[in-house]
Amino acid sequence: MLFSILAVLIFLFLFVNLLFYISIKKVFSEQTNQSSQQKISVVIAAKNEEKNIPALIEALNKQDYEKNLFEVIIVDDFSIDNTFTLAVELTTKLKNFKAIKAERKNLPGKKGALTEGIRKTNFDFILITDADCIPMTGWLKAFAGKFSEGYDFIFGVAPFQIENSLVNNLSCFENIRSNILTFTAALVTFPYSVAARNFGFKKSSFEKVKGYSNTTETLSGDDDLLIREAVKNKMKIGIITDKDSFVFSKTKNTLSEYLKQKARHTQTSLHYLPIHKIMLALWHLTNLIFLFSPLLIFFNLIFFPLFTIKMVTDIVVVYNLQKYFGYNFNPIKILCLQIVYELSLIFNFINAVLGKSDWNK
Repeated sequence: MLFSILAVLIFLFLFVNLLFYISIKKVFSEQTNQSSQQKISVVIAAKNEEKNIPALIEALNKQDYEKNLFEVIIVDDFSIDNTFTLAVELTTKLKNFKAIKAERKNLPGKKGALTEGIRKTNFDFILITDADCIPMTGWLKAFAGKFSEGYDFIFGVAPFQIENSLVNNLSCFENIRSNILTFTAALVTFPYSVAARNFGFKKSSFEKVKGYSNTTETLSGDDDLLIREAVKNKMKIGIITDKDSFVFSKTKNTLSEYLKQKARHTQTSLHYLPIHKIMLALWHLTNLIFLFSPLLIFFNLIFFPLFTIKMVTDIVVVYNLQKYFGYNFNPIKILCLQIVYELSLIFNFINAVLGKSDWNK
């Protein structure tokens, strides 16, 4: 009986990883139609981002897209630094840019600021990103092409800038693993998560799901919980993979900041649709069984090969797919980071259940 159960687990583990490999390889070999010209509104919620706003504005102003086809609205969410003043100064001479304050927001946290910005938009297609991000020059063009295919919600790749630190390496590796899961899920019509750093939707579709009004279970979750509502309303959800549509950002500097960030993300996952929670729980539980299998060989030697199967498979999959998400880890580093990543899932879950979150902490 035990042998049969383990055989099924091994088969499912290898099958899912093969699905990862085939799906990601296929979709990243395709190019988005970039001949379409849609009018797009970019909305950014900013809170205490005076150090990052200049680079973001510069990157958006350098988009390979006609200026009369897009507008940028920066929404200051009660910053206590010079975010708003600086945003106004830097956009004064940019006719398609403007900075406003989220003075009338009716939802808490980032969701309220974004809603205030979206309410002020003039165009039918909305893109959102974070104030500390740098979109590549083809960002708007890629989304415009994808919107022309009739998608309601679209998300893209949002890598972290690579630095030589443990927190950065762990964040980047977690980004790879998350992307492999979320992109594959979307490709098999089972989307459950996106990165708000590289996210867009039709304004009419946003309004149809009642915006962020049904996503207030947590202060964060402006991306994942909005996708949850899109799935519930049977919206058409797509992805863009072009390298010139990537949106880069920096990782947290300290382990404490990183753990708080992961706690927020994990708290959001507690409010996924039941089918998505079951799917993710089974996947991560299987991985943890394989990871801790060396401890079980004292119970039965049949557990002996599980750890090796997992590590070899993880290295092969991550090593071959990481380039599509902007990374280049060597096999030894992948092995070490994979183990730390799996263990951190346990800590993050406990931290999420016990902790509280602030959207910009």
